[in-house]
Parts: sequence; C-alpha cells; structure tokens
Amino acid sequence: MSAQRVELGEFLKARRARVTPEEVGLPGGGRRRTPGLRREELAQLAGVGVTWYTWLEQGRPINASGQVLDAVASTLRLTPVEREHLYRLAEATPVRLPRVTDCAGEAVFEEILDGLDPLPAVITNARFDIVRANRAYHDLFHDWHQLPCIHKNLLWCIITEPSAREQLLNYDTEVPYLVGRLRSAYGEHVGDPDWETDLARLRSICPEFAQLWSRHEVSACTPRHRRIDNPRVGELNLIVTELAVSAHPDLVLFVETPADEETRAKLPLTRRQRADSTA
Repeated sequence: MSAQRVELGEFLKARRARVTPEEVGLPGGGRRRTPGLRREELAQLAGVGVTWYTWLEQGRPINASGQVLDAVASTLRLTPVEREHLYRLAEATPVRLPRVTDCAGEAVFEEILDGLDPLPAVITNARFDIVRANRAYHDLFHDWHQLPCIHKNLLWCIITEPSAREQLLNYDTEVPYLVGRLRSAYGEHVGDPDWETDLARLRSICPEFAQLWSRHEVSACTPRHRRIDNPRVGELNLIVTELAVSAHPDLVLFVETPADEETRAKLPLTRRQRADSTA
C-alpha cells in the first residue's frame, strides 16, 4: 500500500465517523462499536459494493472513477474542499503541482512585500515555512518567533511559542483552520520525506497538533479575522487574506489589514524602528 492510499483510507474513515445515521435517513439508536455510519451503510447509500468500499478504506490499489467517488463524497456530505482532497488522494484527477525550487532567491518577492508596508505581509510555502516577510510583519509578530527551531514556520510558532498562544485571542479557531489548510496541502505531498519528517516531529512535540491532525479536517482558503493582544498597543483586530503566487503554485502571500479604524490607528505603534535605533 502506498502512503497516499493509506492517507485516503484514514480520511474516509474519519469522515464516515462524522456522519450520523439520522443525517442520511437511517434509523438511529442501538449499540454501535464506532461513531457514524457503518461501512455497509455507506456503501449501500452510495450505490457501491461493500467489498469495493472496504478495500478503498483499507488503502488497496483499486481504481475509483470520478462518478463513484462523487457518490461517496455526496453520501459523506463532503464540502467542496474535502471533495477535492478526496479526488487528489484517490489520484482521480491530475492535480499534482510542480515543485518550487529556490523560491527564497526571488528578489522580486522582497520588493513586493516592501511595497505592501505598512501592512504586515509574509510569503510561505504550503507547509507554512516562512520564505520572505516584510518589516511590518517582523515588527508585529516579533515575540512569536523567539524559541530556536529548525526553520521559521507560521504554524509551528503559533502552537509552540508561549507568547503566540497568549497573544492570539482567537487561538481556538485559528489553529484548527491552519491545520486544516496544512492537511489539504498534504494531499499533494503524501510520502514526501520533508513533509513526513516535519509532521512526525511536530506530532511528537505537540499533542495538540497530533490530536487536530488525527481528525483529518481540511479547510478551504478564506479571509478570516485574527485578534491579537499586542504588548505594545493592546487588542488589534485584523483581516487575514491569502493570495496565490501564480508563478510558484506552492507559495501563498498572507496580508494582514485592519478590520476597524481603531486597529488602523494602532498598527503604526507596533513598529520597532525607534527601539532598534537606540539599541
């Protein structure tokens, strides 16, 4: 079994456990060993063979047409991003994107990011490794990148840095979203040694991440609010927008914009130039 097929099986089992019999018109109640639908129930509702579906969950190398996958996806009530994730894992569509090579050497990135200043902006890869960031970003999130780590990474710093956990007021929604975005991107990198090593290390040092990762939740890219208790200026209410970098499909540009006039007035006060000049 390939790693990608194993991931497909785990994803299907996690999503099957999420659907209750009542949601799909089956009688509830009774004793069930596991939550959600049974395999035979899902197969019957989707119009596929029980043995075929069992093999699919077991990660066996069987062919799955788009029509059959669509029936399974509809039965599981998958969202559009979950449906795309299913197709990608089942290798039903040619979605693998070219790798980014030496993307940190793109000098134009620095000019673009500097042009966005005073808005905090950062470019990451799909694993949330920080490729480039502008001064406004470094100033705003200076306290979130204090502990030594193998690489600078948005998700790693948020869940392992005590100051990040304290300052991110909507931590309970932001972290599951980022893990869901990571899980969605992982569908294109299953078996990649760099990804597998990083994920294994993060699961080992952070039980919270391991628990979130085991849920197999995937998230669609969407603008969202981020509330920060900044030690210099107090609460900031920002809107985080993610923009694709078309020349490098593996990269994402994150831009933070004020969500209200109070935040707009406070944002310049988060800059550290004065402290740097007197250091």
